[in-house]
Amino acid sequence: MVQETNNPSSVNLKGGLIKNHGQKLIALLFWLILIGVYQWVRIRNGLSPLQVVQGMLDFISQGLWGPLIYILLYALRPLILFPSTLLTLAGGFVFGPVLGVFYTVIASNISSTIAYFVGRYFGKDVLREDEANNLIQRYARRMRDNSFETVMIMRFIFLPYDAVSYLAGFLSIKFWPFITATALGSLPGTFAFVGFAASIESFTGVVPTVNPLTLGVSVGIFILSIALSRIFKKREGLN
Repeated sequence: MVQETNNPSSVNLKGGLIKNHGQKLIALLFWLILIGVYQWVRIRNGLSPLQVVQGMLDFISQGLWGPLIYILLYALRPLILFPSTLLTLAGGFVFGPVLGVFYTVIASNISSTIAYFVGRYFGKDVLREDEANNLIQRYARRMRDNSFETVMIMRFIFLPYDAVSYLAGFLSIKFWPFITATALGSLPGTFAFVGFAASIESFTGVVPTVNPLTLGVSVGIFILSIALSRIFKKREGLN
């Protein structure tokens, strides 16, 4: 008869994980529950993300409170992984090209800041400098050494918006280069999507009525942003 014995290293590993990262595990569980509740409510009511935005339009359109509600919703959006593009389009449709860009730039940078610090909280003490040969650690050092350029390239080549923010925080790159590169690198896409939505004047017919000038400018900026993304992809040797 073989007597079962506990593996001390396994017990120590579990105990150390709970001791060192217990608060993070609780916070992660709470975050997953928050995402799960949102998805459960959305699916239970048969709503797509686009329909969720359509339901928000009335609140966003409410006079003086509209911009504040829009900025608040946009800022908290990363916590439930809600697509930024849909809210950007809603901002352009409700507020027009000028105010739409203004409010979206403010809101998107607040949301990036929140995602960055959430990522930083979960990444703290996870990557240690003594793991010098670790692939992730080497990539983290590269991002830290070239924070502005790396984040700018990520924004220009349209990598997932929130994923970049969470990753930057998790890898503990410097905040000010991150937020500056985010603000500048996101401008072409913001102008393009806000302008596209702002060009829609009405939905009275089968085909929406659009403002050709606003639409043309937004399409031009979008083409420019695609060209910039291709230049940066080629520069970095990305496919």
